[in-house]
Amino acid sequence: MSDTLASDADIADLVAVLGDESADGMGKLERLLADHPDDARLHFMKGSLLAGGGRAIEAHAAMSLAVELAPAFALARYQLGFFELTSGEPARALSTWGPLLAEGDGSYLRAFVEGMTHLIRDEFDLAIELFERGIRLNGENEPMNDDIRLLVAECRKLQTAAGEGEGDDVQSATSLILGRFGSTPTIQ
Repeated sequence: MSDTLASDADIADLVAVLGDESADGMGKLERLLADHPDDARLHFMKGSLLAGGGRAIEAHAAMSLAVELAPAFALARYQLGFFELTSGEPARALSTWGPLLAEGDGSYLRAFVEGMTHLIRDEFDLAIELFERGIRLNGENEPMNDDIRLLVAECRKLQTAAGEGEGDDVQSATSLILGRFGSTPTIQ
């Protein structure tokens, strides 16, 4: 067993296997984790796979370990916070995201986190403004931009409904939006 990080070639092979639904991606990931238990990237991938499979508690543990092993792994920290938020734990998400708010003004993750803080408070205009700023800044992760665009579209739908008098529901509009992204608590 080695405590070193997996090689770029190992990661590339893993990504290829994970893209092939007929392959045993989780098995390969577990074997790499056995050889490289301190590789935050592998724990992050495991958490993402588990989250996609609806195994929220295990996913949260894996993503949390990724952030613990590599506190500066900004993408893992953002995704962990987003996972916590969509699991109905906004205070936990805000705590996880805290270090991202210290990033520079040119950080798309900071803009997305700032948008999420306004979304939590149902402040849709500010949330949309910050989400759109983050999208403009994010030239490296188009799938994340697509997710944020979905959030923006949902915010606009709720703004329209509220303007037409349909927004009198007691439940937070934000909880309705985020419920579409996930709703499994991350703790027992």
